[in-house]
This record gives sequence, structure tokens and C-alpha cells, in this order.
Amino acid sequence: MTRDALLAAVEAALGSAVATWNPVAGGDINAAHEARLADGRMVFVKSNPGAPAGMFAAEARGLDWLAEARALRVPAVLAEGPDFLVLEHIAPGRRGPAFDETLGRGLAALHRSGAPGFGLDHDNFIGRLPQANAPLGSWADFYRQRRLLPQLRMAVDGGRASPAMRRGFDRLLPRLEDIVGPPEPPARLHGDLWGGNAMADERGQPCLIDPAVYGGHREVDLGMMRLFGGFSARVFAAYAEAFPLPPDSEGRVPLHQLYFLMVHVNLFGGSYVASVEHALARLGA
Repeated sequence: MTRDALLAAVEAALGSAVATWNPVAGGDINAAHEARLADGRMVFVKSNPGAPAGMFAAEARGLDWLAEARALRVPAVLAEGPDFLVLEHIAPGRRGPAFDETLGRGLAALHRSGAPGFGLDHDNFIGRLPQANAPLGSWADFYRQRRLLPQLRMAVDGGRASPAMRRGFDRLLPRLEDIVGPPEPPARLHGDLWGGNAMADERGQPCLIDPAVYGGHREVDLGMMRLFGGFSARVFAAYAEAFPLPPDSEGRVPLHQLYFLMVHVNLFGGSYVASVEHALARLGA
């Protein structure tokens, strides 16, 4: 899609001409722009002429699903097409004094709002990789069949799976029922909650962006938050006060980080292979 075609599609979707169109830095998959419309509205536009089919529609549905919980702010979806997504413009601000506590309590409320099952009624994406969400009856089954095995197969097919990685998964996967922890109802997950996906809005309050949603174990979001940093101890303390974790949850952190490490293996390769091997070793695999 050319620039002119994209502008025309956005204008048609929003019913107003685009008055200004300015690029925004930060994304490594999609182009991002801030647009001021002739009717005075400011909007945020993500676009990618090579986007996989359904990618922007899935993100729009994911944002709406998170918004249903009324737990934390997410940008409102204004329009979407095969090559673009138009969102409410949220001006980034400085984190306010209660940002961490609000984020921790809000994430607990999001998780408590729950999901119909382990999975989702549609597939979506994590980054540019497909993410299958067909529901399964237990967290162990879902994590094995819909998360770890697809990433392992992708790594093997792409020549990125080391012998140690393959041996580790051979030992780990049959044990999942024994190590995923006590049964819990499915949580409503953001699904890709690294530091860059929790921004401060113009009031200094937390806002979640770029989700990869599904119903799953809440320790998945918490594990991703710890994988690359960006969240203070106050966030996790506020979460635990609102929604206490089982006493053995600390030992499962590498388990619930493993999926994200495998995604990074398949996106970037390199040192993430060693990170997967280390996580498997921590899990006795």
C-alpha cells in the first residue's frame, strides 16, 4: 500500500481528511504515525503493507478484550484494515507517583476478570509470529501444545534448535502436568507484557499496548515482566497484595519465561538459544 493509498483508507475509515501525518519512532515490525484529522481529532496509526493476513484485526480484537475488563487503560480501537490499525491517540507522559501501585493492582484485576478457558476464540500473533489459541482443557496441555511445541518445531525447521535445547524439551514436556503449579482458573492475559508495552499516559497512569491476548496462567504475564526488566519491585508487591501468588510460584518463573525466550529464538536467534538452554537447566531439563 502506498502512502497515498494508506491515507485514503484511513480517511475513509474515519470520515475525515488527514491534515497532518508525522512518523513516530519505536516499532520494529510496523510503521507508526500520529495523524491530526481535519475535524481536530488526533489518532495513532500502525501500518504494514506486508502484514500477515488478519494481524491488525487480531490486535484490534485483543485490545477490545482487554478493555472489557475495565482494569487498566488500553487505547480505543477506531478503525482497522488489512494493512493498518487506527487507535486512540495517547500522548506519552511521565510516570506518576502511583504508577507502579496502579499497574500492579490493575494487572491483578485484569487477571481476575478471567477468560472462558485456556485459549481464545481466535488465533492471533506475538510480534510477527502466529500464535495458535484453540482452547484446551488444562493449562499444561495448552502450554505444551499451543505454546512450547509450535515454537520448538519452528526452531528445528529453521535450524536454530541446538541439541541441548532439543534434549531439554524432550525431558521437560512430559513433566508439565507436575510442574505448572496448583490449578487456577484461566486469567485474562496481555500475553506480551515487556516493559515497552506498559506506557504512562498523559496523566502519568499506566496504559497497556500491543497485546497478544488469550486465557492462560497469570504467571505468564508476570514472568515476561521479569524477563527483560522495566518494572519495579513495587509493581509486583502491589500485585501480590491484590492477588496473592502460590508460595512456590518463584520456581516456575523460568517455565513461564520459556515461551517468550523461544519466540525470541525464532525472531532473532543468537544468544537466545543459550538463554533457552539455561532456563531448561533451571527446570531440571
